[in-house]
Amino acid sequence: MLAVAGLLACGPVLKAGAQDMPEVLPAEETETVVPTDGGFHKMLKTKFIEGSAFFMSWIAIAFVVGLAFCIERIIYLSLSEINTKKFVASVESALEEGDVDEAKSLARQTRGPVASLYYQGLMHLDQGVDVVEKSVVTYGSVQAGYLEKGCSWITLFIAMAPSLGFLGTVIGMVQAFDKIQMVGDISPAVVAGGMKVALITTIFGLIVALILQVFYNYILSKIEALTTDMEDATVTLLDMVIRYDLRYEK
Repeated sequence: MLAVAGLLACGPVLKAGAQDMPEVLPAEETETVVPTDGGFHKMLKTKFIEGSAFFMSWIAIAFVVGLAFCIERIIYLSLSEINTKKFVASVESALEEGDVDEAKSLARQTRGPVASLYYQGLMHLDQGVDVVEKSVVTYGSVQAGYLEKGCSWITLFIAMAPSLGFLGTVIGMVQAFDKIQMVGDISPAVVAGGMKVALITTIFGLIVALILQVFYNYILSKIEALTTDMEDATVTLLDMVIRYDLRYEK
């Protein structure tokens, strides 16, 4: 009885306290701030997962291996580049002084295809201009092969990436038609899933091919520049050999 009397006595106080409390808005009326975690890399990751795992994995492998070949070629070609004018001037100065051993040493200690051609030509300096020309031309084709080494693999992966994407597209469309046949109804919900997966593989395949194509064109430009330097340096070397022979024949 005492407990009941206590609750009845506290009733008016609780009611007054409830009237003083602020009104709580419903869940629908409260404004909630949802953090947005976006970014291109996350979208790319999501789309990659949504694609066919089998074909997307092969496209990723083609991209990684093709990019590795591109990086290897770029490093090799960058190390092959030298200051050709300075090198040719040093060799010419040594030959003008009659120091063939110094010219050979300069060619042997310098990296790159131009220095290799000069060393090959200077090794046959005492055999005449014709022999020097033949040896330089023959060895030049070998150096050109070294410069273009691995480029065929890059072109293979450039062609393979979109081909895998198109293959995934065709298979995805076949799967979409299979779902339509199973359901017996052409509804957007049934077709959209298969078409989405099919188009994602094509998009990634084309992106990989475009990236590798840019690297490949850059590699070709470096090869062309080195080849031009080799041709110009070869002409200069033959002119040096002719002047060297004429000077010592007299």
